[in-house]
Amino acid sequence: MYQYHKLTPKQKAELVQERIKKGYPPHSPPHPIPDQEYYILTGTCYQHQKRINSSDRRQQILNQLFELLINEGIEIRAWVVLPNHYHLLTTTVNFQWLSSQLRLIHGRLARQWNLEDNQKGKVWHSYSDRAIRSERHYHTTINYIHYNPVKHNYVNSPYDWKESSVHWYLEEKGREWLRSCWVEYPVRDYGKGWDD
Repeated sequence: MYQYHKLTPKQKAELVQERIKKGYPPHSPPHPIPDQEYYILTGTCYQHQKRINSSDRRQQILNQLFELLINEGIEIRAWVVLPNHYHLLTTTVNFQWLSSQLRLIHGRLARQWNLEDNQKGKVWHSYSDRAIRSERHYHTTINYIHYNPVKHNYVNSPYDWKESSVHWYLEEKGREWLRSCWVEYPVRDYGKGWDD
């Protein structure tokens, strides 16, 4: 996903042609499985730079995403915001609408953060989605989202990361539910290579 900028011009052209042959847009997410009940949405900073580098910024993007999606009647079932990407597990969305809305949110935040950091240039890469295919996939995705701060070595325990739905699940379902969910739906190599 993040290797495109490392390709040669010939490799880039071949990749774009391959996407077009499959009926995908040349560069934006293809959304190949429409009308599923749940999706995992992932937004990433350009070249995985750590631009969401403070708790305030992570809370800022989280607040804007919640406001956007909840106002459209879209439920957010799990979330995490890290210094260079975020994951949301949501109910079904209209991807054309979502793409335009995320461009607005990402654009505003990019301008703000570039001014704050006295920088210029691209802040956001884009976003991607994956349809949730089963109950097992759904619960494994929740575990993956909660484990993400540990996977990326930001904390030793999911409970130590503030911008995560693990705290909501802890309060609503309890530690025993979280523990049994982890045992029954282990992450293993789920998401390997997605956000490296």
